[in-house]
Amino acid sequence: MNPQVVREISVQELKQWIDSGAENYQLVDVREAAELAQAQIGGLHIPVGAIIARSNELDKAKKTAILCRSGRRSEMAVYQLQQLGFTNLYNVTGGIIAYAQAIDHSLKVS
Repeated sequence: MNPQVVREISVQELKQWIDSGAENYQLVDVREAAELAQAQIGGLHIPVGAIIARSNELDKAKKTAILCRSGRRSEMAVYQLQQLGFTNLYNVTGGIIAYAQAIDHSLKVS
């Protein structure tokens, strides 16, 4: 079985979603709690290891941006959610690292 296509969203596009206020979307950060304590931009925190168990906290009807440190764990989370029937998913390209570099220089990500 071929894996489904993972749609990507740039950090600039995510920033537009955040700033618009009118967008019907949800942001899910799948990093671990220690990483979240270091830098965050909001959204729902569900570590990637718990994404299947806690998928009921997500609204399938909303566009969903999935964020991690660099984009790898969020891509895994997208694949897992697709297996549960979610279709409106976007992996944030480059993760919080890219967001810190391109959007919010005050975020300290190591």
